This record gives sequence, C-alpha cells and structure tokens, in this order.
Amino acid sequence: MADDRPYSSIVVDGVEQAPSRAMLYPVGFTEEDFKKPQIGIASTWSMVTPCNMHINELAREAARGADAAGGKAVEFNTITVSDGISMGTPGMRYSLVSREVIADSIETVVGAQGFDGFVAIGGCDKNMPACGMAIARLNRPAVFVYGGTILPGAERRDIVSVFEAVGGHAAGTVSDIELKEVESTAIPGPGSCGGMYTANTMASALEALGLSLPNSSAQNAVSDAKKEDSYRAGAAVQNLIKRGMKPSDMLSLEAFENAISVVIALEGSTNAVLHLLAIAHAAGIKLELDDFNRVGARVPVLADMRPAGQYAMSELIEIGGIQPLMKTLLQEGLLHGDCLTVTGSTLAENLADVPDYPAEQKIIRPLQNPIKPDSHLVVLRGNLAAQGAVAKITGHEGLQFTGTARCFHGEEQGMAATMDGTVQKGDVVIIRYEGPKGGPGMREMLSPTSAINGRGLSEHVALITDGRFSGGSHGFVIGHVTPEAFEGGTIALVEDGDSITVDAQTRELTLHVDDEELAARRANWQRPAPYATRGTLAKYARLVATASEGAVTDKYLD
Repeated sequence: MADDRPYSSIVVDGVEQAPSRAMLYPVGFTEEDFKKPQIGIASTWSMVTPCNMHINELAREAARGADAAGGKAVEFNTITVSDGISMGTPGMRYSLVSREVIADSIETVVGAQGFDGFVAIGGCDKNMPACGMAIARLNRPAVFVYGGTILPGAERRDIVSVFEAVGGHAAGTVSDIELKEVESTAIPGPGSCGGMYTANTMASALEALGLSLPNSSAQNAVSDAKKEDSYRAGAAVQNLIKRGMKPSDMLSLEAFENAISVVIALEGSTNAVLHLLAIAHAAGIKLELDDFNRVGARVPVLADMRPAGQYAMSELIEIGGIQPLMKTLLQEGLLHGDCLTVTGSTLAENLADVPDYPAEQKIIRPLQNPIKPDSHLVVLRGNLAAQGAVAKITGHEGLQFTGTARCFHGEEQGMAATMDGTVQKGDVVIIRYEGPKGGPGMREMLSPTSAINGRGLSEHVALITDGRFSGGSHGFVIGHVTPEAFEGGTIALVEDGDSITVDAQTRELTLHVDDEELAARRANWQRPAPYATRGTLAKYARLVATASEGAVTDKYLD
C-alpha cells in the first residue's frame, strides 16, 4: 500500500523513528523543525574551479530563504570537475561522466534523507544539466539556481582567449610574454565562463524549461542579484510544496521546445543537444534528435554572443538578460506561453511585464535582421553519421565544406598535428575513438578547435569527431557522430585522402567512398582495446547510450 505521507514524515515521525530524530539533533534540528517540510540544498561548491568557488555562499542564502518561508533547510554537497582545467588531457574523459555521478548523488541524498523538496545550485558545464536530471528523476518540488557568469578579464578576455592564444603561439603570432599575459589576466574571479558557452547556454535552457526563477540565468556570479535569486529559490521550493507542484507539472515536450528555441536564439552550445536529451529522458519526455531540426527550422539566431560573436554574458545582463528575448519570441509565437514554471505561474504570465531591451543595444538582433534565419544547431545524417551528428553552423564559416580527410586516433594526435602544421587548408580533420564508449566520456575538442582558430585556419578546415565540442568552440565543427568509431561506425573506416562533404543546407554528412569499398574496409576493421577495464570509466563505457540518445547511463533499463 502506498504511503502518502510527506517524504520527511516517513523519516522523522513516530516512536519508531526516534533514532532518526536523535541523529538530526546534532546537525541543528530542534523539536519544532521535525514538523516542517525538509528542503535539501544541493550545493556544487568546491575550490576545484572558479565556476563553483562561491556557491557555498549561494547555498547559505537558499537555506535562509527556505527557513524563512517555513521549511527546514539541510545543506549537502556533491562533486564537480572543471572542463576548462581538464581540457585536452586524459582527465577530460571524466567530464561527461561527472554529469551522471552528480545526478546520481543528488538523487541518492534527496531520496535517502526523505527531503520534501530541494534547491539545486550549479555553476559549471556538467553539474548544471546533472541538477536538471536529478530534478526530473526525483519529481519533488525543486528549483534550480545558476551560480552566475564570470566578469570579463583584462581587455574583455575569457578562457577561450587563452586557448586561442595557444594556437597563436604555435603559429608565431603570439609571443611567450603575450601568452603569459593573456593566461594571467583572463579569469578575474568566481563564475562560469563568460560567453554563450555551455554553462550560460544551459542556465538559459533550464530557465526556459521553467525550472529556474525568472532571470536566474542572467546574473553575475558576484552580485546582490544572485544572492537574492538564491534566497528566493529557497522560499519558492516551500511555495511549491504548499501548492503540491512538481517538476512534472513544468516538464512537457512544449517546455523542451521552449528551451531549444531559447538556445537557438542565443546561438548556444552544441552540448545543449546532449543535455536536453538527457533531462528529457529523466523526465520521461519523448524528445528526439530530429526535434532540434524541427524547432530550428522556424527559430532565428539573434544573439551576437561569443564565441562566434562579440559579446559576453555580463554585457547581456547589463541590457536585461534573456527575459526580453524570451518575451519577443513569445510574441512571435516561437514559445509556448502556457507552460508552468517554478514561480507557480505560466511562462507568459512571468514575461507579461518584462521591459524591452534598450533601443540602442546591439547584442540581440531584431527578428527582421537575424544573424541567421534558422538554427545554428544542425542535425546531420548521411553515410558518415547514419544515426546523426550535430554541427554548429553559425553562417560565418559558410554552409558547405568539401575537403580531404586527415585522420587521427584520439584528440592528442589531432592536436599535435594542428600545432606542428601538419593540418593544412582544405583538410577535414577526423578525430575518432572519442565517443561516449570509445573515449570513454566523449571528450570536448576545445583545444584542437582553438588551435585551428589560433593558426588562422577556421575558415579553411573542418573538424569531425565522435566526441563533442565545448561551447567555446567555433568554426566548421561537427560532433556527436553516431554510430561512433568504437562501435564500428563509418567514421572508423575513413582513410587519409578520402573526400568528405558537410552540407548544412541539405543536412548531410557524406563520405565519398562507395559501398563496396566501405564493406571491404569494414571486414578488416578491428575494435581497439578499451581505454579502461576497471572503475568509473569502465562502468560508464559499459552503460552509456549513444550521443544521439543523450549519452545517459540508464537508457537500456527502459
């Protein structure tokens, strides 16, 4: 028989739960607290990365808000890893893996402790979608808080400036002294990377999903606005508990379409495809890869944001954040206004009184003059990606590229060849065996793409991989190739000198090799030894689904 009591009541009420109460007195509970809803505060604070170094302060604000609203807040931590620090190293294999670990750990603590609701606070690329996945899985009243964006460094630098300076150093255009100066001034303090990279993209997507309070995605990490957002989130969870509202009331296919539309308008990261598929899977929503093309056919790119554009998130914040953009999209019929949000109101109600952008601003283009009339996130198929690939085509680099394959087993080989000048104009760089299983962990290719850009080759070279890309990558880049090389996908059969065409208009990724020759190559192909045979990476490789399925680790439990 189902127990319909509040989750915390099951843990702390009654004579038989005296041991549970005894354990809670030392951590700050009073007798009165046992009568209140328990609200977990899932903090991703650590000193591992600037993205999360301030989140303990935000967690305290969220706890204060929950307590003031009549709940009993309980803070707990989970891990985070830094993409920016591990990029280009073997440690990057753990980045996407950490998304699953974080989601699992939040689910574990909230489930074990019997919290009635929770606030989840994330500030780096993988802990943010992980928070969304945990919210969707647990389906208890919850609010996501974004840790906020970093301020620009000297001369408006950010982390991508450093990666591209490395490529410039290899090309001889950046001196040792100049590289050192860029390195030491790009990151001025707390907050997530400052362009429309993965963190700011996912913060915007989670807000569009209805899981964050309005404008949570567009606040500086070090600001009174971010502290107030955190405080209000704690109170908002208590309000959701009182009203009996759960994430399943917000998360619908229409809500995910809203998130996709906002990501496109902002020219966001390709990682949004991977993460939105994963959150939808956790919510039991049938979102598919081709939905991104379907929605993208009618949504224009409007934001002139880094990496392809000029502006940083802190500059978008100065003109009002993403709320005026969302209002514009809603007025044009590009958002579903009747979707509920964690405010308890609909998206349309939240946006009703939002002021327009200042007339003189140049960051967000008008609908009549978009950067691109349809999505920059293009799902490609063809004999090189029968189950899909994801391209980031902004229009700056053109809509079609045909070149000659230059193949590398793993990122390190591709990076070395880019740095030493082996990669030349007209090449299609193939970096393979970096997929979810083959990597394992689907490493991001910010180092090679930045090196390509730093060497002045971004308009003359394409890069195709079964790995993925940082939100900071730009150029003619195609990732998430499925089936991946480790599973015997066609990308494993490409040879140096083969001709390849990427066509963003027909959405095709074509290897110009006939079927008979491919069959002969396939007969001679051998799967390489796995990177890991024990531990976290080995478990992940055994369980992970394809990139086209969100690279989740519980897909095959369905």
